[in-house]
Amino acid sequence: MNKLTFTAAIFAIVLQSCAQQIEKKENTSQETQKINYQPAISHTFKMEDFLSDNQQLEKDVDSIYNTLTDETKVAQLLMPAVGRLGETNELITQKIKENKIGGVLMLNGTKEEFTRWIKEYNELNPYKNNLPFLFSADAEPSLVNRKITGSTPVIKANEMKTIDEVRKYTNIISKDLNDIGINYNFSPVVDMSPNKTVGFRSFGAIPENIIPWSNAFIQETQKNGIIATAKHFPGHGLVSGDTHKSLQVIDGELKEIKNYPKLIEDGVLSIMVAHIAVQNNPKYDTKGLPSTLSPEIVTDLLRKEYNFKGLIVTDAMNMGGVSSIPNAEVKAIEAGVDIILMPLNVDKAYTSLLKKYTEDKSFKSKVDIAAKRIIRMKLCMKK
Repeated sequence: MNKLTFTAAIFAIVLQSCAQQIEKKENTSQETQKINYQPAISHTFKMEDFLSDNQQLEKDVDSIYNTLTDETKVAQLLMPAVGRLGETNELITQKIKENKIGGVLMLNGTKEEFTRWIKEYNELNPYKNNLPFLFSADAEPSLVNRKITGSTPVIKANEMKTIDEVRKYTNIISKDLNDIGINYNFSPVVDMSPNKTVGFRSFGAIPENIIPWSNAFIQETQKNGIIATAKHFPGHGLVSGDTHKSLQVIDGELKEIKNYPKLIEDGVLSIMVAHIAVQNNPKYDTKGLPSTLSPEIVTDLLRKEYNFKGLIVTDAMNMGGVSSIPNAEVKAIEAGVDIILMPLNVDKAYTSLLKKYTEDKSFKSKVDIAAKRIIRMKLCMKK
């Protein structure tokens, strides 16, 4: 989706919402006819505007937000996956028609089918009065060729020898993502190397490379108009187990959080929080919950202490480290995250969030803040 198309979609949504209060056309299918209106917002923004103090951007975010219903505000926070180990294309299409999601993770599939699906979703969204989507992928150097079959071959992160190689392969990955239509990369991994699940996926083979090489990956990705994501906060590299299977625990000091301040200072736009508990730490103990559900980690540490203003996304909510916890999606929003990635059940998550939203003023405020942050990002996307 180019800049003009993306911005025009935002414009159409704003005025379509207003016009629907004035005029309803009978016997007209939303899926077969789209009404075009003059744009209400004439401003365009760059990705770097997201973290800036931009009063016009604030006004435009509010103008879009004020056209949304409670249902479509909640929908912004949900990002299910499509592809192998995710949902079917048919289910995602249905959720778009029901206005229940705000983005999609392209999980495991071919470059061709992901390109086709994103084109279909982009064409359907305006008819259903949806905001444009954030389309994400785990396009890490160590995983991208397995996650997106047919993508340009690159070497694994732990095999790179120089920072110039990092930049070279980041640009190769970014070109593929732009060709497909993916605008949000859940990469780089900034964990230390000892953990066998994530170690080969980071630049931690030489510890002093983690920060500068991760930063290079982030800057090149965002120069290409794609959101970069540092993960897995507060650190997955020094725990022994696999959060895909069960909850893992950091015992005592948070040794890996030192990898994040420089990346935040230099403008990383997204951080993913891991399903890792913290114990024997008086300041950041998560009380037996994964960090994704912990206000001490998400709000107190990441938002307040580190002053991170970008998007906070959960790791996949179907992973063993969190999937057995009741109302996990609600708890994640209460902790301060913006995007719920891969909820176990999209409909159940949507219903739970919406119910809490209408009953709890404090929770409503958290959802509103997250929805506005997501809208702000969507307005700032270059594509």
